[in-house]
Amino acid sequence: MKSVMKSVLLVIFFVVSFQLSAAPVDINTADAKALAANMKGIGAKKAEAIVKYREKHGPFKRVEDLTKIKGIGLKTIEKNRGILLVKSGKKRE
Repeated sequence: MKSVMKSVLLVIFFVVSFQLSAAPVDINTADAKALAANMKGIGAKKAEAIVKYREKHGPFKRVEDLTKIKGIGLKTIEKNRGILLVKSGKKRE
């Protein structure tokens, strides 16, 4: 019984710690550093590609628009869906 309780507590700890580590990311305002730090499967180069695409084509209308960037597919979006936001294309100061 004790080992079951320990296992349950360990799972709860990991779930809570993951939720705390992944901050919401607005893909229309986040810089490359924030994108790379918060998105699973997105490193510095892919994050920079997201920013460059946004600068060239304007703000994203929906999260799925990230698939227009080479190397980003629906699996990556699904891994990150819980933290991705699409707000206005205007950066807040």
